[in-house]
Amino acid sequence: MTATLSTAANVAARAVDVWKVYGSGEAQVVALHGVGVELERGHFTAIMGPSGSGKSTLMHCLAGLDTVTRGEVFVGDTRVTGLGDRALTDLRRDKVGFIFQQFNLLPTLTAEENILLPLSIAGHKPDRQWFDTVIDTVGLRDRLKHRPTQLSGGQQQRVACARALVARPEVVFADEPTGNLDSRSGAEILSFLRNSVREYGQTIVMVTHDPNAASYADRVIFLADGRVVDELRDPSAEAVLDRLKRLDISAADAVAAETAGTA
Repeated sequence: MTATLSTAANVAARAVDVWKVYGSGEAQVVALHGVGVELERGHFTAIMGPSGSGKSTLMHCLAGLDTVTRGEVFVGDTRVTGLGDRALTDLRRDKVGFIFQQFNLLPTLTAEENILLPLSIAGHKPDRQWFDTVIDTVGLRDRLKHRPTQLSGGQQQRVACARALVARPEVVFADEPTGNLDSRSGAEILSFLRNSVREYGQTIVMVTHDPNAASYADRVIFLADGRVVDELRDPSAEAVLDRLKRLDISAADAVAAETAGTA
């Protein structure tokens, strides 16, 4: 199955017949099997699937953090596949934002310095109006001079979100962004991500295992065994959970059939 859209101009990132293979011989693992997916510009997309389904691998390939074995990856009009190290660095700096489960903040820098660090490294000056918009949206105005150890987990993740958005990337990739947060802080981060899409036209792609987190998205893409197998628009947590249960049952049936065949 290929998750596609009708208008290519609306695509922020896409994978075309992407394969990712680790190892060789008996140790070979095929993490992605000919995946084709298009991610809409100005939308919030969640990628879900059972453990080992390839969802994080797909995100890393789309973001230029990992190479593909076969196929092509694009961010906007830029063909990521085949780029050299310098071009990949420029792509990740200028066109892609990242939010991870671990906040990845430098402890010696203030919140403001952490937010502006990617721009500083690139030698770019921030758009102060946009910076102010981002800061007020994440509610960090009174925490800018605090260091990470002086912030709660939720506040640290908001700093990480602001850092990802301040350069106005074409797409922000979020890998389990609420995994280390309590339910209240997690809901605040998810609401912020959703609002950044709806109010400011940002593109968010989030890998998550949490049906409630996925319900904040506009669209959920489901992977199983390295393949796109389903998708859901305007999801509810209940609908997402139902689809995941079906995938788990299908996976269990496949394992049972394989075991019976080798018995």
